[in-house]
Amino acid sequence: MSSEETMQLRIEDNHVVMDNGILQVYLSKPSGFVTRIQYNGIDNLLEAGNEKFNRGYWDVVWSKEGSTGTTGTFERIVGTSFNVIVENEEQIEISFTRMWDPSMEGKLSPLNIDKRYVMLRDSSGFYCYAIFEHQKEWPAFNIPQIRIVFKLREDKFHYMAVADNRQRFMPLPEDRSPGRGKVLVPPEAVLLADPVEPEFKGEVDDKYQYSCENKDLKVHGWISSKSESDTGTGFWVIIPSNEFRSGGLTKQNLTSHVGPISLAMFLSAHYAGEDLVLKLSPNEPWKKVFGPTFIYLNALLDGEDPLELWEDAKDQMNEEVENWPYDFPASEDFQISSERGSVNGTLLVRERMLSDDCFGARGAYVGLAPPGEAGSWQRECKGYQFWSIADDDGYFSIDNIRSGDYNIYAWVPGFIGDYRSNYLLTITPGCDKNLSDIIFEPPRDGPTLWEIGIPDRSAAEFYVPGPNPNYINKLYIDHPDKFRQYGLWERYSELYPREDLIYTVGVSDYSKDWFFAHVTRKKDDGTYQGTTWQIKFDLAHVEAGGTYRLRLALASANVSELQVRVNDEKQDPPLFTTGVIGNDNAIARHGIHGLYWLFTIDVLAHQLLEGNNTIYLTQAIATGPFQGIMYDYIRFECPNSSSVKEIQV
Repeated sequence: MSSEETMQLRIEDNHVVMDNGILQVYLSKPSGFVTRIQYNGIDNLLEAGNEKFNRGYWDVVWSKEGSTGTTGTFERIVGTSFNVIVENEEQIEISFTRMWDPSMEGKLSPLNIDKRYVMLRDSSGFYCYAIFEHQKEWPAFNIPQIRIVFKLREDKFHYMAVADNRQRFMPLPEDRSPGRGKVLVPPEAVLLADPVEPEFKGEVDDKYQYSCENKDLKVHGWISSKSESDTGTGFWVIIPSNEFRSGGLTKQNLTSHVGPISLAMFLSAHYAGEDLVLKLSPNEPWKKVFGPTFIYLNALLDGEDPLELWEDAKDQMNEEVENWPYDFPASEDFQISSERGSVNGTLLVRERMLSDDCFGARGAYVGLAPPGEAGSWQRECKGYQFWSIADDDGYFSIDNIRSGDYNIYAWVPGFIGDYRSNYLLTITPGCDKNLSDIIFEPPRDGPTLWEIGIPDRSAAEFYVPGPNPNYINKLYIDHPDKFRQYGLWERYSELYPREDLIYTVGVSDYSKDWFFAHVTRKKDDGTYQGTTWQIKFDLAHVEAGGTYRLRLALASANVSELQVRVNDEKQDPPLFTTGVIGNDNAIARHGIHGLYWLFTIDVLAHQLLEGNNTIYLTQAIATGPFQGIMYDYIRFECPNSSSVKEIQV
C-alpha cells in the first residue's frame, strides 16, 4: 500500500469492511462477528463453511451466583449497536456494544460489553480489544472464561506453531470424528484410529497438549499449505502484554489446536479450577479492558521457507511488545503510557542457613497485583497484574503500570514461600518509584535434614515416564516437555501394581525414583484406590523436646486429600491432613503444575526414632484417575537449636 492510498471503511446494511489496502476485514453489523478476512489473494482466511457467527468471535462462560465449578452458560457476545469511533487516514476504530438491562436477567451475562476492532495504516493485521463492565446494582454472578476465537480454513491451514520447539503439521478436524477417532478420557483427547493422512495413525490429539505459560504465550498460529493461488500465508495471534491476563506469568492457557483454531485467552480456569473463576459479589462494580491483541498476517515470497513466516511473526511480536502500551486505542478506559507509572528495585533473600548476609534473588518473579494476601496473585482475576523477572543480582524494573493501588509480590526459584509487601504501592501517572532493597525471608525454622526436589513450583524434575506406545504425540518424543504425552498417570499403576512408591533418603534419586504425580491406582475391577508413598530416613540423634518441621510444597492438587503420618501408617487421625484441596486438573491436561500450595507440619521429637524413620504420604481420595497431587519440593528441618554439624542424612 503506497502512502498516497487512504484507509477505507465501508458500511453496508448488515456488515462493515475495514480496508487498508493490505487486508480487508468484514464484520457483521451490529453483532460484531469477524466473518471474512481477505489477504494475499485469498478470499477468506476464515472457514466459510461455518455460520457467520462461528468464524471469529468473543465469548464468555458465566454462571449464577453461588454456582460451583468451572462450567456455566456459553455465550457468544452479540453486539446490538454499531458505532464508528475513529475514521481518518491513519486509523479506523469501530465498536460493537451489547448493553445489559434487568429484562435480560438469567438470559445474558449481566455485563455491558464494548467490542473494539482497530486497523492502522500500513499494518498487516488488525487489533481486537473489549471493555467489560458490571454495574453495582446488577446481579452477582461468576465468570469462568473470556476469550477470542478464530476458526480458519480447514483446506488451507495445516501447520501450527506455538514455540520454536512446539510446531508441527496437525491432524484434520474430521480425524477426531467418531468414524475416524476414538474418544479417550478426558474427552478432549482423541486417539486417531483412521485419520485421512496415514502419518497421524495411532497418535493422540488433545488441545491441552499445546497449552503454554503466560510468560511464553506471546505469539502462536498457523501456516497455510502452498498452492497455485497461495504462496504461503501465516495467521498469528500476538498477545503483547500479560497485564490483562489472570494468574501471573506461570498461569497456563490454551493456544491453537486442531480445527484449525487459534485463541486469545483472557480469563480461564484451566490449570487452576474454581480458584480462578471471577466471582462478582452483590453490590460489586467491576470494569476491565481485555487486550488489545494483534491478529497478524504475513505471506511468503516465492522460494522462501514456510518457517520464515514463524520467524517473521516472532519479530512482529517483539515489535508489538516494544510498542506496548499502544497509543492508538480510543477508549478512555485503556491507559496510554503517560497515564502509567514504573517501579524498580532489588529483591534480596535473607536465608540464614545459606549465608549470614542477604544476597540477590536471582531469577525472582516480581510483580504488582491488586491488594491481597501473600500468594493471592495466582488466584486474582479481577484486576491487572504487572510482572518482571529479576536479574542475577535481584534487580527488577516494571514499566507501564496502570494507575492504582497494588501490593508487591514475589517468589524466588530455589526457595519456598511468597513475598508480599506490607504496604500498598500507589502508582500515579508518570511516577518512577525506586523501591531500593526489598528483603524476602523464605520460611525456615532450622537446618535441613533432607530434601526432595527443587523448589521451582513445578514437578518437572521428578520421574516422568515414557508414554504408552499406543497413545503418543510424536511431537513430544525426546522433547523437554515429555510430560505433555497422554495417559502418563496410568503408568503409575503399571510401575507399582501392588505396592506403592518407597523413597529412601540418601539412596534414592528423585529424578528416577519419585513419580511426577501422586495419583490413584486403578484396580483389576476398574475401581480406584488411594495410594501411600513412603519416605524412609535415618536419624542418628533425636533432639529431646524439639520440634522438627516438614515442609510440603505442592505444584498441583486436584480434588485431593494429602494425609501425613510419621512412623505409624495406621495413625488415626493422621498427624496432618490438607483436607480436600484443589481442582486444577493439571494431571489430566498434561501440565506439570497447577496452583502452588505450601504446608508446614510440626513433628514432635517423641514421634521420631533414633535410627530408621518413615513418613507416610497418603492421597486418600480415589473415585477416578485424575485425583492427585504433584509435589514441588519436600524438606525436613531439624529444631532451630540444632547445629548443622549434627545433621546426618
